[in-house]
Amino acid sequence: MRPAAWAASRAGPRERILAAAARLFAERGITATGMEQIAEAAPVSKRTLYAHFRTKCDLVVAHLRALTASGNTLESVLTREDLSPRERILKLFDPPVAGADPVRGCPFIDAAAEFPDPRSPIHAYAREQKLLMTHLVTTLVAELGCARPDALAEQLVTLADGAASRAMVLNEADYGRHARAAAETLLAHALPRTAAP
Repeated sequence: MRPAAWAASRAGPRERILAAAARLFAERGITATGMEQIAEAAPVSKRTLYAHFRTKCDLVVAHLRALTASGNTLESVLTREDLSPRERILKLFDPPVAGADPVRGCPFIDAAAEFPDPRSPIHAYAREQKLLMTHLVTTLVAELGCARPDALAEQLVTLADGAASRAMVLNEADYGRHARAAAETLLAHALPRTAAP
């Protein structure tokens, strides 16, 4: 048995459900994936699935929370202690997961698009993560000495989200290079000379 298969067989039902959901949501989209398909892929009974996640909405929010906790989201780079504030900001424009085909955009934007009602718990969680992203970037540009950190942060996160969306639509993993060049220009004009490398 291969190590990945052995690890999967040792995981509990909740972990298997979340792993199956993550894979199927990425491949097919959230609304196109049924609970029965997730149960089959986990593999667990539907009874077990619903014992862990009462509704599909509960499962999707848990999936998004698991993504946040994994550190594999666009936003996670902003809290890395091994990088300077400027490096963290520019890392927002790095290519997504290496070798991903097709290229996937931001899971929070994808979820909000599939659940457009702002009152939906799924949409609300996606919005919460995007507001957190803006807050983190605001904090970083303030550390760099920007006189108007709120405005610059909004410009930078708009570039990052736009680049992630276009990378997905065009299936071009390194599309972020265009937004990174724009971000470097914004930083050069907004920050004191001593903040630039």
